[in-house]
Amino acid sequence: MSGDPKLERTARGSALALCAAGPWTASFAPLLERMVADAEKLAGSRPDILIDVSQVSKLDTFGAWLIERLRRSLTQGGIETKIAGLSENYSSLVDEVRQVKSAPAAAASSVTITGMLDQVGRSVAGVGGTIAGLIDMLGAVLAAGARVFVQPRSFRLTSTVHHLEQVCWRAVPIIVLITFLIGCIISQQGIFHFRRFGADIFVVDMLGVLVLREIGVLLVAIMIAGRSGSAYTAELGSMKMREEIDALRTMGFDPIEVLILPRMLALVIALPILAFLGDMAALYGGGLVAWLYGGVDPEAFLLRLRDAISIDHFTVGLIKAPVMAAVIGIVACVEGLAVEGSAESLGRHTTASVVKGIFFVIVMDGLFAIFFASIGM
Repeated sequence: MSGDPKLERTARGSALALCAAGPWTASFAPLLERMVADAEKLAGSRPDILIDVSQVSKLDTFGAWLIERLRRSLTQGGIETKIAGLSENYSSLVDEVRQVKSAPAAAASSVTITGMLDQVGRSVAGVGGTIAGLIDMLGAVLAAGARVFVQPRSFRLTSTVHHLEQVCWRAVPIIVLITFLIGCIISQQGIFHFRRFGADIFVVDMLGVLVLREIGVLLVAIMIAGRSGSAYTAELGSMKMREEIDALRTMGFDPIEVLILPRMLALVIALPILAFLGDMAALYGGGLVAWLYGGVDPEAFLLRLRDAISIDHFTVGLIKAPVMAAVIGIVACVEGLAVEGSAESLGRHTTASVVKGIFFVIVMDGLFAIFFASIGM
């Protein structure tokens, strides 16, 4: 057919010209792929090869990429193969394809020791930016909270209750189940090892202190970071991609006050409640295993538990909960608002939200442990 694309070889003095003609569009993809693949075999055969596209009648993104791919394949030894005869209508398209496709190649070529060290350095430098972003978000949330406190009518109660249901009520089954199982495992392992010394009853001390002070709230916070933190990031990221947040600003609404403050309040309220339920479930699971596996009577378990723990252990765990909730919420919202206009960016920031949330929760738990030890709690 006369309307088919062509790629002919023509001698121009000492140079070889590859003359492209006809429509170079996705409709002729199989034919264009074969022609370009055959032309790529000329790489290295001659140093002076020219690609002439002056006779190309139509060009789309697919055709522009094939021309750019052919140019790169024929570029050898620092001598760049040139594209001639490119009309003004298509030059911007070819330039755009060249810019988009050049970044991955540069990244792939930098997989060296220097490149790895550069990556590490950039990651370390990015820690400061991450902390600055978290502090900035904390300030914005506190400012929005102050405005709501001054004008209570602007508080979005319905949104807060909705998020509280999602974060707290719907999370109860999985939180109770996981903490119950963890309590069972701690009790079983404690009895198994204490039994060697005839000190089975001391598993109650270990279980009570460990669950109420550390494991209970830490485990619940990690699960909330994976469950609700990722959900917050995905929701805000989707809104960012669909430009809904920009639309809110255009209509005169503050996205922090409308979207983030209700989520933060719901998380701060929900985590202490879930931590309490998780503690009770873990203690119940541990007591059940101590009775069935270790032969510790439930009444003796409760009496020993009352002597082993104090209100301080319970208070320490609950004090940690709202702070960890605030950290999880801030990290999730920062990552959600950082999403760009692609699904890849959404997935990357959702993953970063979970990883950073869990990391900061563990760091906060360590800081709290040092603080409470220093004041004797």
